[in-house]
Amino acid sequence: MNFISALSCFGLLLAAAQAPKPCIVPHLMSGSFSLMDANGLYMSTGTLSYDAFGQRMHVRHFELVGNQTAFLDQLMLFEQVFYYEIDWSKLSCKKKALDTSFITMHAPFDAKLRGQVFMGSSSSWGMGALINTWYGELPNNGHYTTVFTEIGCIPLTMTSYTPATGWATISTFNWVIGNTNPMDYSPPFFCAKSQLEEMETPDTFLTGL
Repeated sequence: MNFISALSCFGLLLAAAQAPKPCIVPHLMSGSFSLMDANGLYMSTGTLSYDAFGQRMHVRHFELVGNQTAFLDQLMLFEQVFYYEIDWSKLSCKKKALDTSFITMHAPFDAKLRGQVFMGSSSSWGMGALINTWYGELPNNGHYTTVFTEIGCIPLTMTSYTPATGWATISTFNWVIGNTNPMDYSPPFFCAKSQLEEMETPDTFLTGL
C-alpha cells in the first residue's frame, strides 16, 4: 500500500470515529418547553421534570386552544405504561394508557444523522453551540426530526408528524441537571382509586400533551 492510499484510509477511519452518534441525555433534568401545532391553533408552554432512572416525567403546562385556556398537570410513568392527568381544582385524577415506543428525551439509536452545525458562531468560546440533527420514523406512518447539543446531549427541538395528529414542534430551554423535588413523581393521594380508561389507541408523549 503506497503512502497516499494509507493516508486516505487513515482519513476515512478518523472521519468514522468522529461521526456523531445518537446520545443519551443526563438522567435527571428539569426545564421548560413550548409546543405548537402547524396551524397555530394549539399552543402550550410549561415546565417538565425528567427521571431516566425511574422512566418518569412530570409535565405542568398551560394550553391555548383557539381562545380557550386550561392548565394540565400530567405525571407520565413510562415503565408502567400509563399516565395520570391531575385536576387539582377538583381533586380528581384520570388514568390513561401510554405508548412508550418513542420518548423524545433521547435520540433513538436507529435515528439517522441529518447534519451537524454551529448555532451562533464557532469563532470564540461561548458564542455558539455545536448541535446534531437526527431524523427517523414514528409508529403509524409518522416521522420526526430532533436536535440535541453535541456536548452534554441537551434536547433543543423536535418536529413530528403523524396522520392522526399532524405537525407539531416542541422546543425546550432553561435546562438544569438534576431534580429538586423527589416527590415530583409520586401521584397525589386522590389518584389511588383511579381506573385505567379504555382507549382505542394509547397516548404517546406528544398526543398526551
